[in-house]
Amino acid sequence: MFRALIILCLIWGFNFVVMKTANEFFTPEIFVAYRFSLGAAVLLAVAFITKLPLPPKKFWGWIALTGVLQIAIGASIVQYCFQFLDAGLVSVLNYTMPMWVTILAAFFLNEKLTKKKIFGVALGIIGIGVLMNVEISGNFSAMLIALSAAIFWALGNILMKAKLAQCNPIALTTWQMVVGAILLVIYAATFGEVRADWTPTAIACLLYNGILASAFAFFLWVYILRNMEASKASISVLGVPVVGVLGGVICLGEPLTLSMLIGMLMVLSGIFLVQHS
Repeated sequence: MFRALIILCLIWGFNFVVMKTANEFFTPEIFVAYRFSLGAAVLLAVAFITKLPLPPKKFWGWIALTGVLQIAIGASIVQYCFQFLDAGLVSVLNYTMPMWVTILAAFFLNEKLTKKKIFGVALGIIGIGVLMNVEISGNFSAMLIALSAAIFWALGNILMKAKLAQCNPIALTTWQMVVGAILLVIYAATFGEVRADWTPTAIACLLYNGILASAFAFFLWVYILRNMEASKASISVLGVPVVGVLGGVICLGEPLTLSMLIGMLMVLSGIFLVQHS
């Protein structure tokens, strides 16, 4: 299971670098719509080739709801908030997700809410703020909206754990992404500025996002969430920004400062505390 977590953090973490590069060729709304549309197409192809049946009808409503919460609403909110807040602050607010999952899991999944677990989650989130050198300033309404993306993400995780544990993980991921992709395409066509420069680098960014960071990584996340406590799985996602920052240092030549190293240590310590609570 920890191998799956490491692979997930590497894929989503390196995507920080890929997304920064993709911004040179696409407007954010269009890229997100392309990304999840490609991911949905890949998963549909896998389902067709493997002759995977449709999920039982009792799961359809929950699959659609989690697709709306985790993919359509979450991605749209994050892209919207980039207009008003620094990317680092948006990321930190979005990655408060483990805190909300830990709280909700105690009420709805009967997971133990220990002091050690709470401290570990708080340490990890503060560590991300230190890692990304975030200043809490800007549009307060936008901050609350960005925070809501983390809450929607957390709710989706809780619903998957509580209502969709018996659903085939490939089918669940496929139809979640189909629902999310359709809504994102509608959003991009209605509100987004259309810009796409189709260069080899742009195509590579889209392929990485659609195939690895969307189709494969979301399936991996469903698999991890199914086989671990929701709080322990979600805290591990805090490793994603660590990989992202290191990827920027290695691939983009960004500076590595002492505060970044301290932030990384705090994040990793928080993950360790929760995993061993």
